[in-house]
Amino acid sequence: MDQVRRRLLRSGVAAGSLFLPLPYAWVWAQSEGTNEGTVKLLKAPKMALVVGNGKYKDAPELKNAPNDARAMAESLKAVGFTVTALLDTSKDSLLGAIRDYVRAMEARKAVGLFYFAGHGVQLDWRNYMLPVDAVVDRVEDVAKQSVDVARLMEGLSKAANPMNVIILDACREDPFGKARKPAQKGLSQMDAPTNTILAYATSPGNVASDGDGANGLYTENLLREIKVPEAKIEDVFKRVRLAVRRKTNGAQIPWESTSLEEDFWFLPPKELKRISDAEQERLFAEELALWEKIKDDKSAAPFEAYLRRYPSGNFAELAQLGLERALSASGEKKVRMGGAAGNPFTKGSAMADMNPKLGDTYTYRASDMRTGVERETYTSTVTKVTDNEVYYSAGLITDRLGNSLQSRHGVRYTPNQFLPLEFAVGKRWSTRYVMTRKDGAKSDVEMEARIVTRKQISVPAGTFNAFQLQWRSARLDASQRRTVTNAWFDPERARRPVLREEVATSGDGMKEFYNERVELLSYKQS
Repeated sequence: MDQVRRRLLRSGVAAGSLFLPLPYAWVWAQSEGTNEGTVKLLKAPKMALVVGNGKYKDAPELKNAPNDARAMAESLKAVGFTVTALLDTSKDSLLGAIRDYVRAMEARKAVGLFYFAGHGVQLDWRNYMLPVDAVVDRVEDVAKQSVDVARLMEGLSKAANPMNVIILDACREDPFGKARKPAQKGLSQMDAPTNTILAYATSPGNVASDGDGANGLYTENLLREIKVPEAKIEDVFKRVRLAVRRKTNGAQIPWESTSLEEDFWFLPPKELKRISDAEQERLFAEELALWEKIKDDKSAAPFEAYLRRYPSGNFAELAQLGLERALSASGEKKVRMGGAAGNPFTKGSAMADMNPKLGDTYTYRASDMRTGVERETYTSTVTKVTDNEVYYSAGLITDRLGNSLQSRHGVRYTPNQFLPLEFAVGKRWSTRYVMTRKDGAKSDVEMEARIVTRKQISVPAGTFNAFQLQWRSARLDASQRRTVTNAWFDPERARRPVLREEVATSGDGMKEFYNERVELLSYKQS
């Protein structure tokens, strides 16, 4: 079954390269069913350029930035990176180091990590790292006196090395004062280039403090999480984000953009063993039991504990929702991310709308994707809203994120996370659930999801700037049925999907069970 699951989720109707095997199913190169990309990453050389600027000529001194860089360099060496470290560096030295680093990435095809601690600013949507010799008399001097982050990214894109990590702890206090203050504070949102994870110490448009201890708060937590054995890189950053948010009561929330398509560990397992079906069932049952125990809780602690244990778990998006609601109720004043309208370097992000209202109405048309022949037109209207569930006419029931708990046709679902709390291109997640049909027949289903892109789409209800979600699911029964679904959401305008296209086939892909296109004809929201 192990290999069947991987084959079903990786193969399919479209865009198979976007999806990964299940997170607990990796094996080494000599073993059957290996993911070659992951093995190549584990075997590739690892190189880092670490920069810490604190003693500025024309900006406030940052006492912790050099400390952060030193500690980061030592931690990366301890997990196998070859590290070049620069402290209090000039513009020329920083440009030269970046040039050499990019050349090394291209020559050695290494896993690269770039870390910068120091002052950073945004100007005209571009992000700049300030060298210590920068003298800025006018805002317009920033571009001439500083180093554009885009220059680093462009170089790495050309280097075509297998993976990059870019960490910018560069959202410190305003470096210039009111007289020379850029229009926007902090850093500007940027989408990660291919095979890259881009991490900020705080969300775009906000600033982070330098910290009162030996290290800044962000780097302090990052140093700890890097040392956790067998923690995947995205889980490392998720745990850091949670810890910093809780420590600052929402005043500082780290942010990441990712386009990674393979898993990576700072401290990988000594052996990537195949886990038996029985063990996978046990692990899932354990996680499900925990979720069932906490899902209706009103306090933050249970959700925080779940997310520390399962940062990418089968119910992590639901846990984030529970945490958001609990912290909001307790008075957390979470920082808002800077706007991205007009920013050419990002497709932006959006939070799910978790507040459906009685009377919200959505009318859809379902048709055959191949022939265009209409099958039915139907309307769903919100008839009841509880703390955790939303009821629609004709039998549809969802949770507050919009995940189906019962379909219009009477199919029941255990807790699942088809939908994320936050929409951003590159985001990926997974879930497992049981579907029970009206005749009582049950199927265990595993699903992987990713937000592929964001683009303008037009349906009869209008034109939407919609995120494209792609779901790949496989039934873990004798049918081995697999389903590929593309769904478009514009959470800033509509609480329900704008368009959905779905194809279900046999496990070998030779037989198509059904296809369907469902488009929004009209809607009304309170």
